[in-house]
Amino acid sequence: MKEQFLTSSVRRERDILKQYEYLVLTVSPVDSLPEARRRLVEHSEYGKWELERSVLYMGGARRFWLRRRVMQVQRTV
Repeated sequence: MKEQFLTSSVRRERDILKQYEYLVLTVSPVDSLPEARRRLVEHSEYGKWELERSVLYMGGARRFWLRRRVMQVQRTV
């Protein structure tokens, strides 16, 4: 299983006004699917990620795109 963060320069056109960061989770055919599901649930519950897209490739590999809104923190002082 491989996790990859996409930089902020890689954005979709429809997300121009909304600032998101992306995490791509790639699962090879030899990895267990329950383990992949567990990692997706952990990311969504504790990291505030949401599933944007999932793809099943020929051969059994899977790729999941997760996204979360970038929070802009403003100083109060």
